[in-house]
Amino acid sequence: MVKTTESLEDTIIAVSTPPGAGGLGVVRLSGPQALSLAMRIFRPRKEIARIPARRVILGDLAGTDGVPFDEAFFVFFKAPRSYTREDLVEISCHGSPAVLGEIVRLGVKAGARRAHAGEFTRRALQRGRIDILQAEAVQSLVGAESLEQARISYGQLEGRLSSKLREFRERTIELLADIETRLEFPGEGLGITDAGINKSLRSASAFVADLASSYEAGRLLGEGLTLVIVGKPNVGKSTLFNALVGKDRAIVTPFPGTTRDYLHERIKIGSGLFNLVDMAGLGKSDHPVEKAGIRKGEDLARGADGILFLFDSSKKESRRDLELIRRFGRSKSVIVFNKIDLPLKIDKAKILAESGNRPGVEISALKGLNVSALKNRIERTFTPDLKKWKEIILHGRQKDVLEGMRDHLEAGLRLFQEGYGEEIYAEEIRNAVSMLGRLTGEIQTEEVLQSIFSRFCVGK
Repeated sequence: MVKTTESLEDTIIAVSTPPGAGGLGVVRLSGPQALSLAMRIFRPRKEIARIPARRVILGDLAGTDGVPFDEAFFVFFKAPRSYTREDLVEISCHGSPAVLGEIVRLGVKAGARRAHAGEFTRRALQRGRIDILQAEAVQSLVGAESLEQARISYGQLEGRLSSKLREFRERTIELLADIETRLEFPGEGLGITDAGINKSLRSASAFVADLASSYEAGRLLGEGLTLVIVGKPNVGKSTLFNALVGKDRAIVTPFPGTTRDYLHERIKIGSGLFNLVDMAGLGKSDHPVEKAGIRKGEDLARGADGILFLFDSSKKESRRDLELIRRFGRSKSVIVFNKIDLPLKIDKAKILAESGNRPGVEISALKGLNVSALKNRIERTFTPDLKKWKEIILHGRQKDVLEGMRDHLEAGLRLFQEGYGEEIYAEEIRNAVSMLGRLTGEIQTEEVLQSIFSRFCVGK
């Protein structure tokens, strides 16, 4: 756990590039002694009386014995013009784990402390360079698995979302000021009218509700939606799973009940991420392990964001096929008719009618026929239109706070419309403004900070 007392007093050091060997590696130092400690390890090729800021210097890395072990580029960022708003040094060298580890070891021996997860970004937050929304955007940008997620994260890192929320806060505080005026000077005709309050509260509530709802798209881009393959035993679920994943991840045999637990893989389709789940065929079984797998599969299906209902089109539909649709058909779903390379026996029209005419796709998972068409259908069915929102949030914490703000604003609007006094509905608006401070980081708690920065890599 990062202690607040040590966060800003110590000089910290960490490798900022991913673990493992690479062509390039970067070590960062930040804090009051960053330059002096780094210069115990780095030896410039040319004699320099004073290290200039923001200039690249070529040199060698060496320990206390003076024997060089790599060449490196050295850049010094003078506070406050650095990522952390402290003196900061970046040493770029070959990406050997041994070399990078030795730099950190020598830095610690000289007096630096190993950085905690996310501590460089946390210092940027504590020094006022960024707010908490921008800090979360750093995390999203580093972990972006799609270009769309990277673009959204970069925009938020640049302060786009923070700016919109500042404007919203100013408008809401102005509304509160007008309401307070009505409260202090009733009947004086000062401040805003009833129609104006109604309009402002509706607008504020709609803005927050729309932003909270954007997490539907944000979760698709950042975390991935859970997509479960549902069907009877031996309809080809594992074969389809392998076809969508693009490798033989699941064991496939001609015998029913091969899959008794569940497998999951993250796949990318279009701009969206999906956590694809292959599980035991749903039906009856006397085997205790398979029965446990079926129960787990039913729980997964009920909690999934979407379902691929898979049917063996080479066999006549059964009562159990129709029962699956009735039990789990409330979720967003796609009907998939597998094994079209075999003679058709299933009544597709009957299946589609039972599903409420959900979209259907005919494939052969084994032969790879129409799998690309299925991917297109998955994208159209489960991927929200990203153009629907002006801004998209990527973190569950943000959604939870926004939903709390929405609830307070909607309560305030309802109380106003029901004729309650200014002091009653104004309290709900004040609560919404208070929650906004938690969203942007103006109101910080150690628990929230720990939750956010514990997910960062150490060097960031």
